[in-house]
Amino acid sequence: MTDQMTRPGAVATARILGGPRPWVRPVSLALLLLMAALPALDVQIPLLFDGTLASPGVLHLLSLMCVMAAIAITYDLLFGFTGLLSFGHGLYVAIGMYTTAVVLTNTGLGLGGALGYVVVLGVAVPLVLGAVVLRVGGIAFTMATLAFAQAGAIFVVRDPFRVTGGELGLALPYEQLPDVLVGVVNAKYRYWLALALLVLTVVVVRWALASRPGRVWRAIRDNETRVTVLGLRSYAFKLMAFTLSSFLATLGGMVYALIVGGAHAEVTDSTFTLGLLVMVVLGGSGRLSGALIGGLVYTYLSHRLGDLSTTVSGPLSEPMFVLGVLFVALIMFLPGGIVSLVRRTESRGEA
Repeated sequence: MTDQMTRPGAVATARILGGPRPWVRPVSLALLLLMAALPALDVQIPLLFDGTLASPGVLHLLSLMCVMAAIAITYDLLFGFTGLLSFGHGLYVAIGMYTTAVVLTNTGLGLGGALGYVVVLGVAVPLVLGAVVLRVGGIAFTMATLAFAQAGAIFVVRDPFRVTGGELGLALPYEQLPDVLVGVVNAKYRYWLALALLVLTVVVVRWALASRPGRVWRAIRDNETRVTVLGLRSYAFKLMAFTLSSFLATLGGMVYALIVGGAHAEVTDSTFTLGLLVMVVLGGSGRLSGALIGGLVYTYLSHRLGDLSTTVSGPLSEPMFVLGVLFVALIMFLPGGIVSLVRRTESRGEA
């Protein structure tokens, strides 16, 4: 009886985490090794990048892609796997960014001290706010997260305590950072830091989804009433997902600040979270690889289209217009996201 009950859960977990396909693990490991070796590859890929893979500009773009992919995965943990649509996820990214910048600017604790503050706030703030917003569900939950995010945005922009830098943001004091994270010549180390964040996020989320709470999260997404009838407290499990997702986003905000050299107010805006939602849907929500691919592709396109906008005129010169058209086309022809192409290919191969 127990085996019959646990087997469907194990099968569902395997399907969401990549399935029992024997090629997934070796291919993933090969891709990881290739990504780690990119700073040593002094080769140029025409059309995709302006310089060689080892050039500082390309490594900076790759770093941003890794960070945003990691943050997109944290959002999908909330949206795609638990069924919680939040418009305030950027608030926790901002907490990571601004905590890092403020601690480094106003104390002599260094990067280690900043990490300590980020960890504490990354757990405490979502635990408290989550306990409040999760008292309601559906659109009320979405609006509650938006309200807290807007409050955070107003605090950052108006800067009542003169610590956030207002609309201009707050630059990192480079003398407080390790030498390997400072300067153009050290772009490869910042890239490896961003890649490490991405790997950590994937490992933690994958482990969480394979656990008992992970199975309950997906059950809540599918039918929360049934979870309650079975005697499980859906509120407690949703709070776990909310806290873990926000905590990982806070760590992502810290690395984001180290990559861009400071904290900026744009991450507190609701459009930042909407961008995360687009990334998840673009890649395929409820699929770990979907959020990862969506984050990489969206970040790459948003930056590359921005560079190309100077060479064209009209609506095509607006990156968001082009991304919007691509997004609508994807929703129409690939409603399951980019990862659905893999499933379609496998289905045709089996047929």
